[in-house]
Amino acid sequence: MCAIAVLLFLTASCSDFLDITPKAVLAENLIQEPENLDGYVTAAYSFMPQQGYGNTHNPWAHGSIRSDDAYKGGGGLSDQIPWYEMEIFTAMTPNVGNNDGPWYLGYCGISRCNTALRQLNKADPAVYPNREIRIGEMRFLRGFIYFNMKLFWKYIPYIDESVEVNAQVYEGVSNRPEGTVNDMALWENILADFTAAVEKLPDVQPDLGRVDQNAAKAMAAKTLLFMAYEQNDAHQVENINRQRLQQALQYLDEITAGEGNRVDLCSDFAENFLPEFDNATKESIWETQYSINDGSTDGKVNWGDELNSPWWPPYFNCCDFHKVSYNLANAFRTDAGGLPLFDTFNDEELSGNRDAYFGRNTFDPRFSHTVAVPGHPWKYRTTLLFDSTASRAPFQYGYLNSMKEQVDPDCACVRKPFYVQNSMNKRNIRYAEVLLWKAECLIQLDRHAEALPVINKIRQRAANSTGRLVFADGKPLLNYHIGLYEDGVNCTWTRDFAWKALQWENRLETACEGRRFFDLQRWGILEPTLNAYFAKEMRRFNWMENAHFTTGRDEYKPIPQAQMNWSHGGYVQNPGY
Repeated sequence: MCAIAVLLFLTASCSDFLDITPKAVLAENLIQEPENLDGYVTAAYSFMPQQGYGNTHNPWAHGSIRSDDAYKGGGGLSDQIPWYEMEIFTAMTPNVGNNDGPWYLGYCGISRCNTALRQLNKADPAVYPNREIRIGEMRFLRGFIYFNMKLFWKYIPYIDESVEVNAQVYEGVSNRPEGTVNDMALWENILADFTAAVEKLPDVQPDLGRVDQNAAKAMAAKTLLFMAYEQNDAHQVENINRQRLQQALQYLDEITAGEGNRVDLCSDFAENFLPEFDNATKESIWETQYSINDGSTDGKVNWGDELNSPWWPPYFNCCDFHKVSYNLANAFRTDAGGLPLFDTFNDEELSGNRDAYFGRNTFDPRFSHTVAVPGHPWKYRTTLLFDSTASRAPFQYGYLNSMKEQVDPDCACVRKPFYVQNSMNKRNIRYAEVLLWKAECLIQLDRHAEALPVINKIRQRAANSTGRLVFADGKPLLNYHIGLYEDGVNCTWTRDFAWKALQWENRLETACEGRRFFDLQRWGILEPTLNAYFAKEMRRFNWMENAHFTTGRDEYKPIPQAQMNWSHGGYVQNPGY
């Protein structure tokens, strides 16, 4: 049973989500011998892939289509209506679909971490020498789930292993306890999990998939980065806390000190999104482990992205969701010097003008790693050209598919009962992101000159990542042209310019990885960014006429109505809902 199978589904079983050998399925009241404790830890790790089913830590539906990166896609506006309601914002209510599931699954995962921690805390370290390391792993996993849930809903009930396993007790845990004036107490609890993990985890783990100290430092730094942008109760950034940025930078400096040894960028951007590089790069600091043909009924495949393959028989059966926006496609265009077109990037039109558009523009190579274009090779396979017929509703969503989560249709990692699942691992933390966070901290601390080589390192890797971007005859797919920033030559590297460059680099590097909405959320620029996006997109697609972002409300999703009902008045709904 989910000890917290919280909120609405408290009596439901979560055993279906755990497909491991019987010896690892252990009832909490039966485990006594220390040698069995790893069964609880395994159960928590085993649940992490299931988080993606509700898009809790695989948030393309929450971080991409709610931003300017992507459209919902699928068969039209009536296909998965809740995601349409999320991407236009005006239709969002506490009863919106696809909102309660991530909440429920998140607390199932937290329950498993808490169950493991209760047992680990009682273990004798003399008999069970891995006790502290395993505690660190469970604190990390719990913090990771809470972190992502907080980005969704801002105020969520915090339940740790000290809370009695009792329905009435859980029901009494409010998402905004009496005396709550802001969300910092919740942030502090999440940070405490990661700082504890830093103290307890080793530099290197003997088993693939286990979190290590670098992963904990990265998440501690990311948490501090979000904490630094202090919000009022209307979700507006009212202060940037320099002390938090300094604390984050200390962790980031410790990680980057290992560059070239423990951590580094992949030589080719593509290696971050190919299954043959699972657990095999220095860039991946932590990745969710997916598997196929592992002895379980369906394997631990990625259900979170199962709708995103194109509708492209005989290669893929379904379903053409997560379509790249024209806005994002234009963002990859570069000027004569290979730099972004910060102010004029979205002046071009691709629709109905494809050959001329690609012929007269130059592009950052990351475009072709991110965007599937009709007539171009599918996932670097030069003998398989993507077909425009694979788009189900091009009149509403265009022809551009998100590529990073995709695989070769003949990959042994693919499972196609109808929906298309694969077992490529999900890179939750990449070293490129660590570098971007470091540059962000440096710029906000008025050390922008130090951020210049950090950002250029990422751009140089992008420039070097064209080897796979060719047709069968070796001809490049597009005219790639990307330059480095040179202060006094092609730019004046002021603090303001550096900040713009950093924000742009964040978007290009992590496009369609579900990060964009939450970056804009952190910086406090969701409203101007998205309403400008809607104003242009509604001239491209008439369904966008209903889209509008309301500041003070739409920065977070509503607390699901099912959870409000379950709490019997114990929860406080987010403003505007």
